[in-house]
Amino acid sequence: MNIENYKDVISACRFCFMCRHLATIGNVSFKESDTPRGRALIADKVLKDKQHLKNQDYIDCFYRAELSAASRKHCVSSLKLTFLVRAMREDIVDAGLEPEKVKKIAEALRQSGNPFGATEAGIKEKGTKGKPALLYYIDAYTLYKEPKIAESFMAILEKAGLEFSVLKEIESSGKAFSCMGYRKEAAAAAAKTLSAIRKTGCTTLVTSCPASFDAFKNDYQKQGAALDGIEILHSSQFIAELFKNKKLKAAGKTVKISYIDSDYLKNYNSITEAPRKALEAAGFELVEFGSNTEESYAMGEGSVVYDQVNPELLPKLKGRLLEKSNPGQEIVSASPYTKYAFNSTPGSTLKMRSLEEAIAGRIS
Repeated sequence: MNIENYKDVISACRFCFMCRHLATIGNVSFKESDTPRGRALIADKVLKDKQHLKNQDYIDCFYRAELSAASRKHCVSSLKLTFLVRAMREDIVDAGLEPEKVKKIAEALRQSGNPFGATEAGIKEKGTKGKPALLYYIDAYTLYKEPKIAESFMAILEKAGLEFSVLKEIESSGKAFSCMGYRKEAAAAAAKTLSAIRKTGCTTLVTSCPASFDAFKNDYQKQGAALDGIEILHSSQFIAELFKNKKLKAAGKTVKISYIDSDYLKNYNSITEAPRKALEAAGFELVEFGSNTEESYAMGEGSVVYDQVNPELLPKLKGRLLEKSNPGQEIVSASPYTKYAFNSTPGSTLKMRSLEEAIAGRIS
């Protein structure tokens, strides 16, 4: 079983309460099984008797996990609980026991390259002819749900006078597959996307999607699709450098704003400063969000397709986010998924903007 690779995590986490307050789903479901300790206890039980893998409650529990990695980020032992969850999902998939809704998402990815089964994208073709060094990769959530994010980032690139090409996620990057437990499909998708990236001749790859960034930066090498020789950046890092190198200039009065950290930028890759520097350079005064900087408010971003797998939990996640916000507070996210999940979930007139949209409206 794949979870056998994480016996150290199971052994330690099943007796530990220290990161319980960082259990994003546990904080809204109030179930012990939705805490790191609860999941480790279940994994321990499955490890001792494989028949428990068929328990539907256990399966549902592991697919409720949001994979924020907040617990791992602040764990004194840096235990990889999120990888244990993914390993359990792999065992569930290998046994053919994944929920029907997960199977449907996987089939949509196989057939259309995106979790929605969409075929029409509302983004106008942009970019430079030939093979410029800069490639902008547009993920599925941006392409099919939040095209303004891509349009805003491309407008920023044009304002900076940069040549670039665009690669749309027509084929899945593989991140959704890997997070749902489909190892083979994830590796196959990575190989296809790697080939498409190589054909562009780029030396710098930028994406607005933190999950895609993490896939390119960390997953692809393990899947035999390493992007050697290509610099991989999130759009916030790239924009921060444009301001630093005076390629962009802020315009307008200072405006207060709150930034919601991305799970994949902060908890998986320790990137917290670049988005803030980009926003500050654009003339925003940042007001820290929430009562602490450890919790995740990313609406389940770590599981990539959380809105598709657990739509019933989104109102609760949004409610918790709203509890931590100040009335009239403007909120910005560096994740297309988080923006879409928040804005498409009923419960408030408050709208979230993307980092790219916010900055595009602030440059001269």
